[in-house]
Amino acid sequence: MKKLELVFTAILVPFDYLVLLLSGTLAYFLRFESFVTEIRPVVFEMKYSDFLNVLALASLAWIIVFAFSGLYTIERRGILKNITKIIIACSAATLLIVVAFFFNFQLFNSRLIILTGWILSIIFISIDRILIHYIKKIFYKKGLGVRKVVIIGEGNNANEIVNEFKRRPTFGFKILMHFKSFNYDELKLFMGHNKVDDLILADTNLSESEKNNIINLCVENNLTYKYAASLLETKISNFRFNTIAGIPVIEVKHTRLDGWGRIIKRVFDFIFALGIFIILSPFLLIIGLIVIFTSSGPMIVKLERIGADGKRFKLYKFRSMIKDAHKMKKELIDFNERADGPLFKMQADPRITKFGKFIRKYSLDELLQLLNVIFGSMSLVGPRPHEPQEVAKYQVSDKKLLAIKPGITGMAQVSGRSDLSWQEEVRLDTYYVENWSLSLDIQILLKTPRAVLGKRQAV
Repeated sequence: MKKLELVFTAILVPFDYLVLLLSGTLAYFLRFESFVTEIRPVVFEMKYSDFLNVLALASLAWIIVFAFSGLYTIERRGILKNITKIIIACSAATLLIVVAFFFNFQLFNSRLIILTGWILSIIFISIDRILIHYIKKIFYKKGLGVRKVVIIGEGNNANEIVNEFKRRPTFGFKILMHFKSFNYDELKLFMGHNKVDDLILADTNLSESEKNNIINLCVENNLTYKYAASLLETKISNFRFNTIAGIPVIEVKHTRLDGWGRIIKRVFDFIFALGIFIILSPFLLIIGLIVIFTSSGPMIVKLERIGADGKRFKLYKFRSMIKDAHKMKKELIDFNERADGPLFKMQADPRITKFGKFIRKYSLDELLQLLNVIFGSMSLVGPRPHEPQEVAKYQVSDKKLLAIKPGITGMAQVSGRSDLSWQEEVRLDTYYVENWSLSLDIQILLKTPRAVLGKRQAV
């Protein structure tokens, strides 16, 4: 493990503790500001010295929650993943404090300070982590603390990884060598003469014996072994180990969205979608009126789509095409620009109205799908909802995407949108299906505005 990573991980604990004390202190003094007391008068008495004693213990409890949440693991994470973990950890810690104070009102009973402290802690801890994140990037750019990498393989996976590391030195990885083909003796000789930290296998076509040789080399040289997963491996990443009559048995599960996972996702979807819909309702009304006044036809279209378990449902969208556009699709099928899968894509689709091009560019036509989420036919995050004609062309392996509800946004959308190939889209959505978590949903939601407003086009 690089010393730089250890140092930055070690300083996180005292930094976080001080930031939590600052957040609580600011929340305390804000409570007594006139603009707050005019709205809600102070009904409790507690000196700051007494409050500080309670705050010191509460902040220590937060640090413990942070540790259990994985915020102090030595792992390279992006900003969005860090912020997601911070939101979840701060919310969990606040809930514990609320429960503790519920059983002892004399200890502390200002709900407004707790609420303000929760919000400030998320903001300040996030700022703390963002600053450290960019400081580390400065070190990486100067070549300090970078991990030295050997990559094996050729093809799209290998080239994309190589290009990404070269294009973004702030990732903290330096490529020492790229072996386009595997040669055991050559690789072993290179390891003996160079200090290597990570080995990345980007070729999924190697034999089992060759892969075992690579793993053994990593063990001998104390290297971190990573590999680019094939489509099959992403499909079986979620499994449960058990024994039957003393025989080891591995159960491959379709998705983590079973039991409580499904309940948690549904509750999160409903609350978040309902809140966003209420906030955006005036904006949605304006879009709807413009749709009506700029072209003939209804404001809203109900499109038939395939959802979880192959069930059909009506998807709500603002109309972005001319009236009866579906009748023209057969005439345009020869102009389909997506020959690698069942999807129909046409850059200059003559059916799209002028205003329709605008709302499609920024995915504003899809905002009405919040209603689908509220009613339960869709989720905020999930695979793209496809038409019955498209699903009819699915290969057997593609049908894994029907294991869960489709989403307004998803891993494929935030990772490339329409310029992804069909197999790349399947691989990303399959990974999501297999590896769902609430934190992953939050990360994708946070990435969605950037993907929508980015340079990639939606069609």
